[in-house]
Amino acid sequence: MAKHAVLVIDMLNDFIGEKAPLRCENGEKIVPDIKRLLEWIRSRDDEDIKIVHIQEAHREDDADFKVRPVHAVKGTWGSDFIEELKPKNNEYIVQKRRHSGFAHTDLDLYLREEGVDTIVLTGVWTNVCVRSTATDGLAKAYKVITLTDGVHSKTDEMHEYGLNDLSIFTKLLKINDYIKAWEDGVDPWIGGGDTQNKVK
Repeated sequence: MAKHAVLVIDMLNDFIGEKAPLRCENGEKIVPDIKRLLEWIRSRDDEDIKIVHIQEAHREDDADFKVRPVHAVKGTWGSDFIEELKPKNNEYIVQKRRHSGFAHTDLDLYLREEGVDTIVLTGVWTNVCVRSTATDGLAKAYKVITLTDGVHSKTDEMHEYGLNDLSIFTKLLKINDYIKAWEDGVDPWIGGGDTQNKVK
């Protein structure tokens, strides 16, 4: 079986919750499902699924703030993980300053050291940081799975067109179907992408 890493992208105080300056309202809906997925992974005896927390952690005068509101400044409450999804034990944390979890970080190095060949995406925003991470993951030759009920965006429209783009080169799956595939001994990524050029 392949070795997976579930990436939890930017489930942080500055994105999730009423006090968040860059609030992703729909991101609050996916918290229980991501928590359930992580609890399932943590309950397993095998080390074939890693959990990696992707944490936006900007400089105070980061270039990102020329195009977006100030958010997730390193060391602040806003850059910290929401209480429900805080990392546990030895789960790896990758800090980033750009949309993609791979951009100028050691994510790729960590995944290769762990023998991971498939990344599984959860978190916010579907059409921005999730999509950017997926694109870079594909460029680095990882198989990519997007958990459709484990990602969301500011609006349903943003989420849906993000998923449409992701369906071209990732495998779209529900969390329950992802778990079932593992429990049935089936590679969840089988059938990923758009090999027939059908996505419109």
